[in-house]
Amino acid sequence: MRNIFKVLLLASVFLSSFALAGFDSALKKQKFLSPEVAFQVAAVKKADVIETKITMADKIHIYDDSLHYRIISPSIVELTVNKPTPHEFDGDKVFEKELIVTIPVKEIESKVTGDYTLEVEFQGCSDAGICYQPIKKTFNFKGAELGLFDKIGALMKEGNTAKIAEVLGSESSFFIILLFFIFGLLLALTPCVFPMIPILSSIIVSQAGNEKPSVAKAFFTSLVYVVSMALTYTVVGVIAGLLGADIQTAMQNPWVLTVFAAMFVALAFSLFGYYEIGLPASWQSKISKASDDAGQKGGIVGTAIMGLLSALIVGPCVAPPLGGAVLFISHTGDALLGGVALFVMSMGMGVPLLLVGIGAGKFMPKPGGWMTAISQVFGVMMLGLAIFMLGRILPDGVTMMLWALLFIGSALYMGVFESKAGEGAMKLFKLLAMVFLLYGIALFMGALSGSDSILRPFEKFTSGVKGTAVVQEDKSGHLGYSVERLMKEVKASDKPVVVDFGKDSCTACTELEEITFPHPKVKEQLKKFTFIKIDLTKNTEEDKALLKKFELFGTPNIIFFDKKNNYLPEKSLTGFIKPEAFAKHLEGVAK
Repeated sequence: MRNIFKVLLLASVFLSSFALAGFDSALKKQKFLSPEVAFQVAAVKKADVIETKITMADKIHIYDDSLHYRIISPSIVELTVNKPTPHEFDGDKVFEKELIVTIPVKEIESKVTGDYTLEVEFQGCSDAGICYQPIKKTFNFKGAELGLFDKIGALMKEGNTAKIAEVLGSESSFFIILLFFIFGLLLALTPCVFPMIPILSSIIVSQAGNEKPSVAKAFFTSLVYVVSMALTYTVVGVIAGLLGADIQTAMQNPWVLTVFAAMFVALAFSLFGYYEIGLPASWQSKISKASDDAGQKGGIVGTAIMGLLSALIVGPCVAPPLGGAVLFISHTGDALLGGVALFVMSMGMGVPLLLVGIGAGKFMPKPGGWMTAISQVFGVMMLGLAIFMLGRILPDGVTMMLWALLFIGSALYMGVFESKAGEGAMKLFKLLAMVFLLYGIALFMGALSGSDSILRPFEKFTSGVKGTAVVQEDKSGHLGYSVERLMKEVKASDKPVVVDFGKDSCTACTELEEITFPHPKVKEQLKKFTFIKIDLTKNTEEDKALLKKFELFGTPNIIFFDKKNNYLPEKSLTGFIKPEAFAKHLEGVAK
């Protein structure tokens, strides 16, 4: 009996081994095709249509609901296409063998301008049971030749410095110069230029003394200031492009800012009438003699110096056009064309300042009480600029306290508590004084509570979370980043990565912190990313290495990495970007 049992056991083992060997052999015979063999995709432009063809191998199918056609560059546009009728397969609508879809070119070119990239997305399976990962294939096409104003309009919306540099390398010199002048006019509306208006105005007022400045003299003063500023931007940009040096950042050290702030305070008290600032008599006579030859009075040298310092210290923001010109110089070594573009752009930025000069000469009231009041207004502006400078090196709470004292002091100086009510415009003047007082008190209370935002002084009372904080931000990473540390954190992320480069002296960086990043739509999109913030205020060797690594010039700059840790230079952004546009940009990167 025991021997019979052994025989049966051996027989079952033999049969099982034979069955398993056969099953294994069957598996080896079943070979699944690679995605490249299973699906062959082509897209060709024929006359007025783009013909797309997906050729599928035998027993391969594509699901109808997974098929999408879209433009992904220069902007993301979902296309509605006419597909052939699918057939049923296991309850799903699918396509087999060959799928041809034609897209009218005019439909695409009505939605995007210039060259564009078509993306075809689909998911397919084998009848044998394996399903492939979603597949995306892209095809580049030449768009209709853009007219002059279409090109300019497209570049106005461009936030990527590399793409602007590419245009510089392919367009005519005339187009480049015109484009950058228009860029300059638009940059004149940014916060980087606003602080220069009271500086120039105060120079005109102080040079006028007790006299009304002529239109010619005020315009000449403005022209000297603007040309000095433009030459400074040009020289700094050319040096940055050729050598990679960031002179503006070097000028943001505490000693320079403190000296410049002290100059503003001294100028403010001069405008208040406590004393007069002037050169020694012997110097004044020489400068006056030299400038008389040009039909003007003294102050040319001082005005030029203020224009130079304003470009270096007051407005160190980098906008996409400026970054694009610097990158073009860096790549091609064409300092002449890049320098001319920068100079023309800077002159465009200075147009409002020239208008200030004309207005000061034409509309400035005659000498008297009004002149004193205007001088005092500009004196307050000078104090505000001094606080603005010091805010880059002082703690946020101290800066808020200084702003609070300035607003409260201005309200008291305007007679907010005086009993004389006044009539007409004086009532509005008192109302403005009361607004200054209330805002100053709000800033004072906010500073005591620990708030550091002059736009949200009561944030500590209304929320326990700082308004500008981003959930994904590495709080320990504000300082001390190196290329190695950044890349290590990028590789450790299982999400796409956003890297924000900023510094304390950058107005546009503050705008991003206060306006763009806290926006609900942006915060919702940022949940899909790992957010890394890098502060370049100290301008260390590691900071310089980071900028060089990613070919960035100044701040603010925002760069992106995809889920596979690949750097996406074509997605980089320079300068301030509005919340809605940034949220849409993030959505495109996350796809």
